[in-house]
Amino acid sequence: MEQAAISGTVGVATGVFAPGHIGELTGIVPFEMVDEVLAATGAVQRRVRLVPARVTVYLLLAGALFAGLGYGQVFERLCAGLPGPAPVRPSGSALRQARQRLGPAPLKALFDLVRGPAATTAAAGMWRGLRVVAVDGTLLPVPDAAANLAAFTRQRLGNGISGYPQLRLALLVACGTRSVIGAAFGPASIGELEYARRLAGDLRTGMLLLGDRMFASAALLNQWAATGADLLVRCKTNRKLPPVARCRDGSTLARIGALTVRVIDAEITVRTADGTRTGHYRLLTTLTDPATHPAAELVRLYHERWEIETAYAELKSTMLGGRVLRARTPAGVEQEVWALLTAYQALRTAMTDATDSIPGTDPDRAGFTTALSAARDQLVLAAGVTTATDIDLVGTIGRHILAHLLPTRRVRTKDRIVKRAISKYNARGPAIDRTTHQATISIHMLTTSP
Repeated sequence: MEQAAISGTVGVATGVFAPGHIGELTGIVPFEMVDEVLAATGAVQRRVRLVPARVTVYLLLAGALFAGLGYGQVFERLCAGLPGPAPVRPSGSALRQARQRLGPAPLKALFDLVRGPAATTAAAGMWRGLRVVAVDGTLLPVPDAAANLAAFTRQRLGNGISGYPQLRLALLVACGTRSVIGAAFGPASIGELEYARRLAGDLRTGMLLLGDRMFASAALLNQWAATGADLLVRCKTNRKLPPVARCRDGSTLARIGALTVRVIDAEITVRTADGTRTGHYRLLTTLTDPATHPAAELVRLYHERWEIETAYAELKSTMLGGRVLRARTPAGVEQEVWALLTAYQALRTAMTDATDSIPGTDPDRAGFTTALSAARDQLVLAAGVTTATDIDLVGTIGRHILAHLLPTRRVRTKDRIVKRAISKYNARGPAIDRTTHQATISIHMLTTSP
């Protein structure tokens, strides 16, 4: 196995800047990059405090890696492996004020620097010369605080109203690496289509965008196609699309606004040990030539859209552990989401660097849980923090990934279900007393007759 390694100066910063790192991932989000975004957004501290702006940025990134801990405990982990005397631990209010002073702008600028499809020599993310990408949306719960309630909304679901206000997040993801190319988010009261429109600026010629039925609106398809990207989007099977021409493979050409699309209808049968399932699927694509882009291949390719669902599972279940975000204000929520996406992208970059060191290794075989665990360990040890611009492209995290590669993916199916769908407790609501009451407990000792 060949590994690219370039020697560099290794070490953490000194003094109050020492906790400013994220272990080996600092090589992907280095000091110089953080200092650049702080300067560009006017967020450099006027005087050096106990928690400088650079340290605050790394604290937020580390918080995304340790989502189950409060920021005080996250700060302790940043200091645990530092040489010399332990830095003074700031109070909870000092850490809160540092995050408030910083604001969300530096984290957004940092994400803009690290986002992208992730460089790889693997062919997994390409199809007939096009980079395969996917768009989709999801919901994230935010704390039930007054400021958040004013900005975000609870969603009315099939079994009631959500317990927490919801943030809607839409991502554009490279299917081959699950790296994030673009992100848009805000209140859930704004529909998924609007956030998808905001991602149009991240589309490019040479991309093939996959989307589900939600995104088959005429206006959105025309907007996306105007970027030069090609589209492969599912639509409802009963949608009326009068054919203007028929192709020799059975597909047809139709017009949606100013856009000419190819309509592909297919019946897909899945056979498993518990039976056979058949469904009718209709896909719309701007790839109108069946000779260069066969319909059967496009139908098979559409399954790659599921990569964005897996990316959301990694963000929400593996990184966040299904938890509610920490921030109790809208500005704090925005800051936290940009930090979460930046940390996720740093992990994805480390994973792709690792698999790329072994030619022919599909990035899908890199385990996200393995990468996250190794990154946490390196952070606590303050290991692999480099001040050089050139770093070991595999590193300790990469070696852990390569030692625990996932098996080659198999064709599998699983119902979308949860193990515990109900609770024995009443849901919070207008009829439920939401007050936490102070209690006084009295104990009266009973005596028994002799």
